[in-house]
Amino acid sequence: MQRIYLDYNASTPVAPEVVAAMQPFLAEHFGNPSSLHWAGAPAKVALEKARAQAALLLGCASDEIIFTSGGTEASNAAIKGVWFAKNIVGGRIVTTAVEHPATLKPCEFLKKLGADLVVLPVDGTGRVDPDAVRKALTPKTVLVSVMHAQNEVGTLQPIAQIGRLCREKQILFHTDAAQSVGKLPTLVDELNVDLLTVAGHKLCAPKGVGLLYVRKGVTLEPFVHGAGHESGRRAGTENVLLNVGLGEACELAGSFLALPASTAGSCGYIQNLRDRLWQGLHEKLGARVRLHGHPELRLPNTLNVGFVNQSGAAVLAAWPGVAASTGSACHAGRVTLSAVLQAMNVPPESGMGAIRFSLGRWTTQADIDAVVALAGT
Repeated sequence: MQRIYLDYNASTPVAPEVVAAMQPFLAEHFGNPSSLHWAGAPAKVALEKARAQAALLLGCASDEIIFTSGGTEASNAAIKGVWFAKNIVGGRIVTTAVEHPATLKPCEFLKKLGADLVVLPVDGTGRVDPDAVRKALTPKTVLVSVMHAQNEVGTLQPIAQIGRLCREKQILFHTDAAQSVGKLPTLVDELNVDLLTVAGHKLCAPKGVGLLYVRKGVTLEPFVHGAGHESGRRAGTENVLLNVGLGEACELAGSFLALPASTAGSCGYIQNLRDRLWQGLHEKLGARVRLHGHPELRLPNTLNVGFVNQSGAAVLAAWPGVAASTGSACHAGRVTLSAVLQAMNVPPESGMGAIRFSLGRWTTQADIDAVVALAGT
């Protein structure tokens, strides 16, 4: 059975370069980076190198990087950190209906504590209207959180425009960029963000590591209390091994972003493969397959399609060698659309057959052609 991995938005393979960078911290450099003696020195140097590598990718200063256990912690730290630091009774938080649970769940938690939570709708492509964001801003708004790229359909949000609106009102702006970092330029000044989430396992680093960018001058209540690690912003001895891996992955991502589209593994090359997949499916199935998400403003690696009047799970079950994700769930024989597809008002006949194909560095043309050949069988 041929195995084809098209689920890079769920998790990427760890790049060989990342494995090589981490290896010495498994076998040799065991010291605590907070220790002042010879054993701690290599760990401290490596930690700060990783911080600089991440900062270069985001276009920020090294001391604006906080290492975390992943994207979920980073978004929680941003949202809860701002809320508790501001400490405004009835303060407003603005977000969208298509956010990852790592954003929506903390917001809902804070609503229980008195936050005025506004969840904005999106259009049929999954995009929020910046004017709707503008209208939701009040003097008591403490935070706006809008993801850069939607993880299921790949739709890109107008982050820079929303950021300008927030800056005019002096309101903090957070974006979950877990899916976009490494696939698109994510320079924080161009995006006009104050806080930005990165998840390591979305850009060829290991699972269990991430980071939060925090613009200078932004105060957060620490998500984890304890000793003064991460400049007092996140307690707990740093995971040097995984942070080294994330730093190397960030440097690697920057190099791939700069490659021409003709180079295998580059973002342009991956986008061409994504378009080849859609064209092949559409030519073969016609009206029996529909595109979900924005046709142009989406991640270069992401294709979410609905196989009309079919179950996405059943389609994938018939292709046991293809690893991809469905946009619906089946419970007791009943298919339920994902919250994202529901928010986009995707028709059930298309949504119940939704499959997300997400490509990556090691996807080949042969993989794409093999999936097209399976379609309709």
